[in-house]
Amino acid sequence: MKKEEMRIVFMGTPDFAVASLEALVEAGFKVVAVVTTPDKPAGRGRKIQESAVKKAALKQNIPVLQPYKFRDEQFLNDLKSYQADLQIVVAFKMLPKIVWDMPPMGTFNLHASLLPKYRGAAPINWAIMNGEVETGITTFFLNEKIDTGALLKQKKILIADDETAGTLHDKLMDTGAKLVVETTNELAAGSIKPLPQEQAPEEELKSAPKLFPENCKINWEQNIDKVYNHIRGLSPYPAAWSKIKWPADEKIKKCKVYAVEKTLSTSIEESGTLLSDGKTYLHCCTKRGVLALKEFQVEGKKRMKVEDFLRGAPDLHLHKFL
Repeated sequence: MKKEEMRIVFMGTPDFAVASLEALVEAGFKVVAVVTTPDKPAGRGRKIQESAVKKAALKQNIPVLQPYKFRDEQFLNDLKSYQADLQIVVAFKMLPKIVWDMPPMGTFNLHASLLPKYRGAAPINWAIMNGEVETGITTFFLNEKIDTGALLKQKKILIADDETAGTLHDKLMDTGAKLVVETTNELAAGSIKPLPQEQAPEEELKSAPKLFPENCKINWEQNIDKVYNHIRGLSPYPAAWSKIKWPADEKIKKCKVYAVEKTLSTSIEESGTLLSDGKTYLHCCTKRGVLALKEFQVEGKKRMKVEDFLRGAPDLHLHKFL
């Protein structure tokens, strides 16, 4: 099939998906419709917000579908009316078979890991949190089970020692957009052979479950490398956190930690103990080393760098994270 004749429906929501949508359009593919989440109120003013993908689609004059339920008869009829040859999914919800099995060429997804490793909702975060030195991006056909379909193409990416979820997100977003175009080109040309994923036991594969407050909490009793990886793997979103008994009013407050650096310091203080000269540094003890806090946010205050925070902060010397 000529690429100019291929009819594509694109599905996605956040900025991560926008890069792929724009790359497809720029490459000359015919994106006949976009499916994204419904508009919803957000922020303090509860103003109605459109998804990043919807905004990008409207700029390209691409029709947009925003179903509340994927099995809704009206949505299914609308989707069929676009007569897509192929559907492409990037950072979107789980789809029922009646949707992903609709086009004759199937539906492929872009996933931010080297499948079968890190199946799940948060592969970027967990790769860093687990101390991986490489990850990657994968295109694969959707099937009944999440992230298990036949592989199409993969691209490896190294994870730097100081990588954060934010910087890795941007690398994978750009690389993923290129991989989506490559995959679509090869599908159009009929030159790609899907490969079944490795049938390794589930317990041997590292997973990437959804992030909740419980698995974002910092355990200062872990060694310095694990704490360091945990913090950078959750930065800037949703952010690793801990609690502290605030010296000024003795209240227990939540503190999000966005950036830390390893130090050469050692300490005999208990894990979680804060050390500071009150002016230039704020360190925290872990089981096997000391981390320098560089950027964080105490409940009720704005996010700030440590130096700015210390100018108006109460004495934190020998206080502890809980």
